[in-house]
Amino acid sequence: MPLTARPLGDRPGTLLQGSCDFDTRPILSAALGVVTRTPGPVVHLDLSGVSFLDADAVGALVRVNATFTGQGRRLVLHHPPYSLRKVVEMFPDECAALEVAA
Repeated sequence: MPLTARPLGDRPGTLLQGSCDFDTRPILSAALGVVTRTPGPVVHLDLSGVSFLDADAVGALVRVNATFTGQGRRLVLHHPPYSLRKVVEMFPDECAALEVAA
């Protein structure tokens, strides 16, 4: 399933849809670049349309989150797919800084 990204209409951030894996890494990288440049103290990343995130994609989210933290901002993840929750369980220390909305 191809990966697409579009701006959220109701708050600063992006909606991702599709699969984040080896084949879609360039698209994910470009989308996360846009997320990083989104202005505001809190930026939202809606993952409700994401069917799968591989470990490399989760690592990319961790790196982007570190960039936000370094800037004194927050990246909030919404509706994470099962695969993200599973990777977080497997690597709790590495993923501890990820903020997932309740």
